[in-house]
Amino acid sequence: MDLGILIPLAGIVMGCGIPMVAIWSKQKIKVAEMQVSATAQHTAERAAQYASQVQKLEDRVRVLERIVTDKGYDVATQIEALRDVRSVETDDSGTPLSFEKRERV
Repeated sequence: MDLGILIPLAGIVMGCGIPMVAIWSKQKIKVAEMQVSATAQHTAERAAQYASQVQKLEDRVRVLERIVTDKGYDVATQIEALRDVRSVETDDSGTPLSFEKRERV
């Protein structure tokens, strides 16, 4: 086989192959950037959701701390008082009674 023909053939293959590799690598870079952007956005959304949940839990803990520590009230007494109020305002099924039904009861 004549090596003289392989040199121009290699030039043609390299001349076509290098631009194709460049286009392919640019496309891969764009896809990777889009994935990073989507991941960052998803992470930011989840962080905002977690921050919201943490704030709600902190508010609930503050309320519980206030119930336990305010003016020496007994927690059990408060819970029983809430149960008494609920039993007066609801019927046997647990649904609130309207004003007319309370008058009849």
